Amino acid sequence: MSGFELPKGRPALMGILNVTPDSFSDGGRYLDSRAAVARGREMVRQGADVIDVGGESTRPGAEPVDAEEESRRVVPVVAALSAEGIAVSVDTTKAIVARRCLQVGATVINDVSAFGDPEMAGVCAGAQCSVCLMHRRGEPRTMQRDTVYEEVVEEVLAFLVERARSAEQEGVAKDRIWIDPGIGFGKSVAGNLELLAATERFVATGYPVLVGVSRKSFLGAILGTDREPAPAEARVVGSVAAQVVAQRLGARVLRVHDVREARDGMVVASAIERAGQESPGARRRLDA
Repeated sequence: MSGFELPKGRPALMGILNVTPDSFSDGGRYLDSRAAVARGREMVRQGADVIDVGGESTRPGAEPVDAEEESRRVVPVVAALSAEGIAVSVDTTKAIVARRCLQVGATVINDVSAFGDPEMAGVCAGAQCSVCLMHRRGEPRTMQRDTVYEEVVEEVLAFLVERARSAEQEGVAKDRIWIDPGIGFGKSVAGNLELLAATERFVATGYPVLVGVSRKSFLGAILGTDREPAPAEARVVGSVAAQVVAQRLGARVLRVHDVREARDGMVVASAIERAGQESPGARRRLDA
């Protein structure tokens, strides 16, 4: 087994596939494994590079799911998609679920607890898979109760560097580790925006940076009113705008619900960047 190879010259698009009854945006739509596999195929056709399968909601206030139920939801979907040659990530905090999914073909473990399960590092190191370590405060049931930081960028950055180095010490290869500042996980609207604006700080660590902003509540707060945030389905354009900014600042993975729209934003942003790099003026500046 080997990890997922990131594309060169652009971010990877990670399509979100929630096999849950209670995820904030699409809970219940893909709980049936056949519907989930069909949705995974559809996202690949739309331009997804890897499908992130999750069987336990991590939305604020979500209740935990035991390992057997989570495995029942995700393993058949991971196996079916992997058998078709589709790259699959698994969004889990449990080492036993990760092991089962890696055995049927997953190549990435996306752990929002950053190896909170002490057995997770060993499982991932043994499989030589890619891993994503995310920052969050508390757990889904409690994480939005305390969103105040003295220096949100410094605290999140220090946590992620420590967890990444700890993963290396436990045998995970450095070139298999990604980091995620955890937009929406125990942060205020202002904190989320500050973290996004500081994407280059996270990129400077040398670890590929995953950014997940898709349809999140801070976008609803920005796009809505004080009394009524914009609903999840009205946050697509705002999501793409934030994703393009993250791309411009060096993010290597964009985790998205709306693959076609995200791909269009990425393609246009990449074309503009290339035009700027290849223009006669840019060449003259480089030659000076």
